[in-house]
Amino acid sequence: MKRSALIVVLLAILGLIAGCSGGGSSGSGTNGSKSTSLTIANVGGTTWTCGFNPFNPSVSGLSIGFVYEPLVYVNPLQNSKETPMIAESSKWSSDKKTLTFTIRDGIKWSDGKPLTADDVAFTFNLLKANKGLDLNALWSSGLQSVEASGNTVTMKFSTPSQPYFYYIADQTPIVPKHIWSTGEAAKNPVQFTDAKPIGSGPYTVSDCKPQNVRYQANANFWQKGKPAIKTINYPAYTDNSPANLDLATGKAQWGGQYIPNVDKYYVDRDKTDNHYWYPPVANVQIFLNLKQGPTADLAVRQALAYAIDKDQVSKIGVGGQLPSSNQAGIVLPTFKDWYDQAAADKYGYKQDPAKVKQYLAKAGYSTAKPLNLSIISVSGYTDWEAELQEIKHQLQPLGINLDVQNIAGQTYDNKLYKGDFQLAYGSQTGGPAPYYELRQNLYSGNTAPIGQNASSNYSRYSSKKTDALFNEYPGADDQRQHAIVNDLQGVMLADVPTIPVLESVSWFQYNTKEITGWPTEQDQYALPAPYAVPDNEQVLLHLKPKG
Repeated sequence: MKRSALIVVLLAILGLIAGCSGGGSSGSGTNGSKSTSLTIANVGGTTWTCGFNPFNPSVSGLSIGFVYEPLVYVNPLQNSKETPMIAESSKWSSDKKTLTFTIRDGIKWSDGKPLTADDVAFTFNLLKANKGLDLNALWSSGLQSVEASGNTVTMKFSTPSQPYFYYIADQTPIVPKHIWSTGEAAKNPVQFTDAKPIGSGPYTVSDCKPQNVRYQANANFWQKGKPAIKTINYPAYTDNSPANLDLATGKAQWGGQYIPNVDKYYVDRDKTDNHYWYPPVANVQIFLNLKQGPTADLAVRQALAYAIDKDQVSKIGVGGQLPSSNQAGIVLPTFKDWYDQAAADKYGYKQDPAKVKQYLAKAGYSTAKPLNLSIISVSGYTDWEAELQEIKHQLQPLGINLDVQNIAGQTYDNKLYKGDFQLAYGSQTGGPAPYYELRQNLYSGNTAPIGQNASSNYSRYSSKKTDALFNEYPGADDQRQHAIVNDLQGVMLADVPTIPVLESVSWFQYNTKEITGWPTEQDQYALPAPYAVPDNEQVLLHLKPKG
C-alpha cells in the first residue's frame, strides 16, 4: 500500500520500478545508504481499484493508518492501552453516557487546511446520515448526538457506552469536512471512490495503479520528524507465492500472509534479519447463510459443526501454524479468562460421524440424499485453499459434498457483504476483548437484508434476546460482562451462526537488515500485520532506517 531534491527523484524512480514489477523493492539501502523506503508484501487476492474511501470495507485497508487517522489508538495486545492521536485526551462522565474529546491543536490536513473539532463532529454525523458508512453500528447502539465546541467534541449516549470507545476512538477514521461535504462525496458518500484522499496521517497517495499503490511522507504531518520511512510501495498480489518469494528474497520487508514452512522458506534464507511473529486475535470461520438455503436449518449447521476435524485442518492447511478454534468463538490463549469450558463441554463439538448422521437425518439428508453445499473463498489465499480442500475431504465420506469456489477478492467481498453465498470462509477484525468479535458476528445492527451490504454480521444472525445482551454489556460491571460473554458463547454453541475453524493470527513477517523499530513479542506496541488498521500507522511511526 503506500513518500526531499535528488534523493526524492531517486526514490521515486526506484519506487516506480517496484510498482511496475508488481513485486516491489526497498528502493534504497544499496551502496551502504540508509533505507527510507519499504515494500509491503500482503496478498489482497485482487488488483487495486485505486479507491480509498475509508468507510468502504473492500478498500479501507489502503487508506486507514496511512492517510486517515483515528482519534486515539487502542492496543488490543496491551489490555486496551491508549495512545492519543488526533484527540490529545478524552473523558467519560461518571454515568458513562457522555464522552468528551479534546482535539489536538496544530494538526493540518495533507492539503494544508487545519483539522478542527468541527471535522470530527462532521465525520460522526456523516455516519448518522448514511447508515452504509456506520460500519460499527454506533448510531443504532445508543449514540444520540455529536457536537463540536471550540476544540472539544461531545458525544452523548442513551445508555452507558464505555465499550464503544474502541469503535469511536480507534475504528472510526476522521475525514475532512471541506472535502466530504461537497461534490461527489456529498452526493453519495457510500459510493464515493475517494481517489485522491486528503487525510491527517503520515502519508499521502502519490501514485496508484492496479498493480501498486505508492505512498509518500506527508509534508504536513503533525508529528515532527516522522515518518522516517519516506516511501512505501504496496504491490497488489493475487496469490501468496509471489508475495512470499518477494519477502524471502528481500524485495519486500513487511509481510502479512501465510508462508508454508516459514522457518525453512523465510527465516533460513537470512537467519539474522528475517523474522516472524503471529499473535492470535480472532477466528477464521465459516459464515453460514441463515436466511436462505440448507444452512437456514439449525440441524444442517450442527451437522457441519460436528463434521470438521479442526486439528487436522490446521495440520494439513497451514502446517500447524494456526491453532484450531473452539465453537464458542473465544480466542485462546489471548482471551482465556473469558472462556466457558463447562458450556463447551456440554456440547463437545469435535468430529463425530454419528452425530453428523443424526443431524443430517433430522434435516432430511442421507447417503442416498447427500447434502450439497458451496463455499466461497478468496482466490490466491493458498492457506485458505488448502484448509478448504481438507474440509471438503473430511465432509465427503460423511454425506456432505462441498463445492469450493475460489473467486477474486472484490467479487468475494461483494458476495459476502450482500449475503450471496451458502457458506463463506472468512474472518473478522476482533478487538481488545471477545465481546467485539462476537458483536461483529451476532449483533443484528451489523447485518442487513439479503442483497444489501452487511457491515460484519455476514451470516445475518438476528435475535432480540442476543441483542439485549450486547446492549446491556456497556453498562455492566466486570463480573456481569463476563456473564454476558458466557451467554454469548451459549448462543454460538446452541445456534451455530458461524463455525470458527482456526484461530486467525496477525500475520507478520519482517526484515531488520535496513529498517528497525518493528513490533515484537517482547514489545507488543501494536498489532503487527500490515492489514491491521489503524495499528499499521503505529508500526510505520516506529520504523526508522538502521544505523
